[in-house]
Amino acid sequence: MTAIYDIETKLLEGDPIALSEYKGKALLVVNVASRCGFTPQYEGLQALYEKYQDRGLEILGFPCNQFLAQEPGTEEEIRQFCSSVYSVTFPIFRKIDVNGEDRAPLYEILTQKEDAEGKAGDVYWNFEKFLVSPEGDVVGRFRTGVTPEDPALVDAIEEQLPN
Repeated sequence: MTAIYDIETKLLEGDPIALSEYKGKALLVVNVASRCGFTPQYEGLQALYEKYQDRGLEILGFPCNQFLAQEPGTEEEIRQFCSSVYSVTFPIFRKIDVNGEDRAPLYEILTQKEDAEGKAGDVYWNFEKFLVSPEGDVVGRFRTGVTPEDPALVDAIEEQLPN
């Protein structure tokens, strides 16, 4: 089976990147969308990033248009939205599929993790969060309703911080 650090993907601007560049850091991987009722979670994600980046947290945002077409924009439109509305500075990647036949390899791995209710499999909606340890193990899955400020998520992140 492919490991998370074996995956290569592209940043929003098109630059290729190997996820191995994040080895040794705690990762919070989130499928994001610009036109969703949960889009304001960008604010909380950015706050988490600012608080914990120096301690080894990386937040990786993956735009996805699979849920009621709530991420229809181009790469330029997505970047403009994230920057101007939420001042996002964490990495945003090219639009991907998180479910179905064209599911991105990263999400093939992530969706095997069970959530707090013991359910693995497909992502239910935008802003589902997966926590990856510095060693590359998927250690937590938080559904959309778990906000970035939720103590369960914050505590889980703090447990994984390498610094």
